[in-house]
Amino acid sequence: MYKPKGFAMMANAIMISALLSLSALADSQARIVRLSDVQGAVQINKNSGLGFENAFLNLPVTQGTQLRTRDNGRAEIEFEDGSTLRLTPNTTVEFSTLGLSDAGKRTSAVNLLEGRAYVNWLGKGGDVFTVNFSNEKVELTQAAHLRIATSSSAAEVANFKSAIQVVGPAGSVNLDKKKMISFDSDSDNPPVAKNVKESPYDEWDKQSVSYHDEYAKNNSTPYGYGVSDLNYYGAYSNVAGYGTLWQPYFAGASWNPFMDGAWSWYPGMGMMWASAYPWGWMPYYYGSWVNVPGFGWGWQPGGFSTWHGGVHYVGAVAGFEAPVAPKGTVSAVVVGRGGAATMTTAAASSLLVLNKGSAGLGITRASRDDLHHLNSQVAKAGFVKLQAAPQFFAISPHPSVFGLGEEAPGDAHTGASHTGGASSGGHGSAGTAGGHH
Repeated sequence: MYKPKGFAMMANAIMISALLSLSALADSQARIVRLSDVQGAVQINKNSGLGFENAFLNLPVTQGTQLRTRDNGRAEIEFEDGSTLRLTPNTTVEFSTLGLSDAGKRTSAVNLLEGRAYVNWLGKGGDVFTVNFSNEKVELTQAAHLRIATSSSAAEVANFKSAIQVVGPAGSVNLDKKKMISFDSDSDNPPVAKNVKESPYDEWDKQSVSYHDEYAKNNSTPYGYGVSDLNYYGAYSNVAGYGTLWQPYFAGASWNPFMDGAWSWYPGMGMMWASAYPWGWMPYYYGSWVNVPGFGWGWQPGGFSTWHGGVHYVGAVAGFEAPVAPKGTVSAVVVGRGGAATMTTAAASSLLVLNKGSAGLGITRASRDDLHHLNSQVAKAGFVKLQAAPQFFAISPHPSVFGLGEEAPGDAHTGASHTGGASSGGHGSAGTAGGHH
């Protein structure tokens, strides 16, 4: 099969970056997980000395990070294997451990400081996940689904799937499936309820689990976070001369993958790119973005065996580079060029307007099931109006309204850029790797 010169240049860059990433992974125990859903007011403390600041979709979460939701806030954190942690309003968690054992197994520990959280742990590959809350903890080494709540006076664990063990000052308690245990400061013998008492956010948790199960069920990569969003918000095509490329729905001819998002500062790691698109995680950490005449921008998977965990960000379109590290109280530099889906309100209903060129920006997971069908309509008419589902609908903030910094310079570019390797420096600087013109 004929492959253009730019394609060969890109392939060589992928090979070089893969070797670099192997070295970086061997030298580092650091891991990064994904802030995969943000609704309402959510804040992050990146342990940078700036305290809590507004959080947004696709921000990396590192060891030592704290997340908190406010009165109307909800958040989801997605781990490498596709496991998830969901936070209901008025919840604070700290990621005390995100590391690798000497055997290469992932070890994660989360401190639930207050509030209510749901854990859907897939239990793949011998990884260990621990939740510390109140004076107790739950350590998971196999698949489990549970709800944990804690306050200054009491705590409870509701177990939805598989038997687990809750460890506290008085010893260990085995908690079977569909059982619930409560703790308070006055009891040395916590009671185990025969049934799980329902919570107002159980349905949100169930639907989120169902979403990931449905759209990531055929995932075969060792790093599963982001797979479900790729399958929901876009599709793969076999493009002659380029191979298999993924492209988001509602991507117009003028759209490019680096036109909406933010550069966010992390201590010890530098500036890292956080895409504003709901699918914008996996395509920005490995593989390549390619601009194909007549097709537009598409992402080509690659480098699965040498995933570097996002510790260093490498790759951007020509001329799009990480800005200078912010000073003072600013820790993010916003880029906003595209047009998000918008919601209009009428007397009787709310309408969601899907625009050509939005590439999924502003479209929440459950806004509509058949995005492929809507994509065809948008391609023909330029936009589509549909009734929004109020129980799910929450417009994702457009980068221009993040309120976290100035808009970075740069606009649409052409060419392919590699995003799959680790840089040799301590900062996540951008670099290019040839392309198609």
